[in-house]
Amino acid sequence: MLGGIWLPQAALTLTAFALGLLLVAGIGWWDDHKPLPALPRLFIHLLAGLLLGWLVWQGTGSLWKALLCALLGVSLINIWNFMDGINGLASTQAIIVGIGVGLLLPAPYALAAWSLVAGCAGFLPFNFPRARIFMGDVGSGALGYLVAGLLALGISVTDVALPLWLMLPTAFFIDAGLTLLGRMARGESWMQAHTQHLYQVWVKNERSHVFVTFLYALFSIVGAILAALFSGLPPEWGWAGGVTWVAVGTAAWFLLRARAYQPG
Repeated sequence: MLGGIWLPQAALTLTAFALGLLLVAGIGWWDDHKPLPALPRLFIHLLAGLLLGWLVWQGTGSLWKALLCALLGVSLINIWNFMDGINGLASTQAIIVGIGVGLLLPAPYALAAWSLVAGCAGFLPFNFPRARIFMGDVGSGALGYLVAGLLALGISVTDVALPLWLMLPTAFFIDAGLTLLGRMARGESWMQAHTQHLYQVWVKNERSHVFVTFLYALFSIVGAILAALFSGLPPEWGWAGGVTWVAVGTAAWFLLRARAYQPG
């Protein structure tokens, strides 16, 4: 609402995005207090994702960008929820993504990214290294939607190569995505809660929350720096850099997971 006052020309867009955020936070709050089946939650997430896609379509006229951002919305809502399992992980990753987006976005759009960074930085001392406050589904899902909104903004208002935006949350995409694919391949009930993500395996093998959160942060900081550097090069370099980074992250995930499961 305040954004609509400061930027009246964007009032409708900001109101629509706020509605999507309210839907995600609301269903998360409900699930925190009275657990819901997966399908009602997914329906609301789809609705919020479609709303984000509609905003992109209105702003760009591009159907493929709209569909991509709708998918990003649904995916990141759930990914941030899946990955919010140890102290500081979800908030530090959101801070790093926000910094990366802030470096890639021109003014005044970058203000949205720095606002997210400031909000998460204010919360972080209460959640890391010792957790005194937890996000719950209401916080993690809403944070994922905010991250998706930032990426959708970047995709909509810049010509930066698409993979560079996706480089920023690569750590979460890889861990959540490959873990999900593995569960599906094994015929497991992939919609149920589990503790099979790489970060969870490390913690179960007596790695500290601080160590794991720091390692994920280091990977994402390198990704954000590379994305910023490649953004100044021709688009084909951005595509090459983004694809290469995902390949490096995927190889690292398989290697570290194999080592985590080694006896002793």
